[in-house]
Order: sequence, then C-alpha cells, then structure tokens
Amino acid sequence: MSDKKAPVETGRRSQVSQPRSEAAEVDAFVRQARTLAVSGKQNGRLVLALDATMSRQPTWDIACEIQAKMFDAVGKAGSLNVQLVYYRGFGECRASRFVADTGQLKKLMSGIDCRGGRTQIGKVLSHALKENARGKVNALVFIGDAMEEEVDELAHRAGELGLKGVPVFVFQEGSDPAATNAFREIARLSKGAWFRFDRSSAEKLAKLLSSVAVFATGGLSALEARGSPEDKLMIEHLSGRGQ
Repeated sequence: MSDKKAPVETGRRSQVSQPRSEAAEVDAFVRQARTLAVSGKQNGRLVLALDATMSRQPTWDIACEIQAKMFDAVGKAGSLNVQLVYYRGFGECRASRFVADTGQLKKLMSGIDCRGGRTQIGKVLSHALKENARGKVNALVFIGDAMEEEVDELAHRAGELGLKGVPVFVFQEGSDPAATNAFREIARLSKGAWFRFDRSSAEKLAKLLSSVAVFATGGLSALEARGSPEDKLMIEHLSGRGQ
C-alpha cells in the first residue's frame, strides 16, 4: 500500500456507545470461548480485517459484538497478538497495532460506523504481506459481503500470501455471486478457508473464529487436539476437502 492509502496506527478515540447484541448468540459464544485451547511455544499474530462499507450496516452491531467476544477469548489466552484492519468510505483503510491486550481493539471496533464506499480488499491483502515481512503473520481473517475489484489482482496477492504461509480465512456475509467466486479463490490460493454466514448463523461464525484463533496460536495440531466440530470443519477446509 502507498503512503497515502496504507492503514495507519490508531491512537486514542473518544468514548462511544456500546453496540447492540443478541443475547442468546453472545452467550453461546461466551460458553464456547471458555473452552478455547491454546498451544504453541510463542505468540501467534492474527490480522482481523473488516469491510465497514454501508452494505454491512444492517448486521454490523451483531458482528461487532461477536468479534469483541473473540477478542476476550484470545486476550485471556494471552498467546495471540491481534491487529484490527478496516476499510470504508473514500479510500479509508486503517490498521491498529498488534496487541495482546485486546480491550483497546474492542473500543476501536465499537467506535467504527459503516460508510459508503467501494471495497478495498487488495489493500488488506497487500498490508498482510507487508506485516508478514516485518514479523510472521499466522493468519488473516477477512469478514465482508462484497467484492468490487479486479479479481486477478486479488488472486495474485492471495497466491503470494499462500507462498509466505499466511492463510486467509474468509467469512462471507450474504450470497453475492461475484464475492463468492472471488472469496473462494482467495481462500484457495492462500491455502486458507472460506465460509458463508448470515444473521441466523452468528453462533457458527463465533465458533469458527475461535477455531481460527486456535490455529493461529498452535496450528493444525492445536485444532486436532481440541477437536470441536468447528475445529474438525476447519481442518477439512484447510486440507482442501471442505472447499
């Protein structure tokens, strides 16, 4: 990413109201998060990237609450450093620092509002490549619902991430066919995994995010050791059987 377009580190932000949540879904995630197993000898690094364009507004509050609970889970584990990246508006794409104490990221995420604009997935993939050059990135998680860019360019960057050992876990909201084709290809070329979710499957998304956190800290062996249904599904996708 160029200097003008690159994500920038976030500083302190003003206090904002807490997002709404669906209690049953959040409670289910909290129960799952308590079982979060962590293995591996050193801290993992995970980039969590969010599409914050206007099309995601209807389900944004639920997504923020679930992702905040994910931060709680990995924060308590203490062995995963998380960086939050988001894009929205006219060329706005920002990134936080990598942090183990995810409370600051939760505040940042709850303060993000959706704004109209085109997707900037290419910037996210390029940013992950640059971060990996500075220090190993174990996984990139991308959550979005649309793709408005040149697919071949995205595929090329995804392939580079695959060669560098940075799998992309793509969680697609909705069923836009152009996004589906691009997201599946990004996951395949990066040796990651693609999943679809909607408002009715928020609990499943939460559990799968927990599986990604386990993978980022301990790899496939950690998923196999924990062995939840979502862990097994993630293993199938990573091995190519679930694509």
